[in-house]
Amino acid sequence: MRKTALAARDAMSEIERIEAGLSLTDYAGALDVMAGQIVSGFFPIRSEIDIRPLMFELAARFNARLCLPVVVDRQTIEFRHLERGGELVPTGFGTYGPGGDAEILDPDILLIPLAAIDPAGNRIGYGGGYYDRAIEKLHLKGKSPRLIGVAFEAQRVKHINAEAHDIALHAVLTENGLQLVGSDK
Repeated sequence: MRKTALAARDAMSEIERIEAGLSLTDYAGALDVMAGQIVSGFFPIRSEIDIRPLMFELAARFNARLCLPVVVDRQTIEFRHLERGGELVPTGFGTYGPGGDAEILDPDILLIPLAAIDPAGNRIGYGGGYYDRAIEKLHLKGKSPRLIGVAFEAQRVKHINAEAHDIALHAVLTENGLQLVGSDK
């Protein structure tokens, strides 16, 4: 299923991917970001949707504090504060993020990359389990971040067999807008 969803994403032209990423800013208000909230995004790898315009729209419009996930070891990601103009360093998997001196934040909203998502909010990631462990760690701290998958419409699937450790998302954002999924519908 992962291969099929990624192939659908890869089949999109570069222009289609760019336009889809830019269109996400049209839905910034639908994300219900409150002033000053911490929003974790991601810098795209391979043919992922580019959410950088959306992230900076959230910062400009809602004064959101931005952060990016950084792989710190084979099991863990942490969310480091992203400041405009700040230095970015390689952070694993071909992406970049703030360096080790950046403040570590606990996000209120996680914009999560994925390979595929179903109507129940189950997602297939890239197989490392980093987000599931990071979300569980936030839950253990008493945090309940809003979990929003961000992908292309082509990455939707009918059903994913979720495993016990999988954490369902609250919503999915695509070039067609924000849709609540799972029990949040």
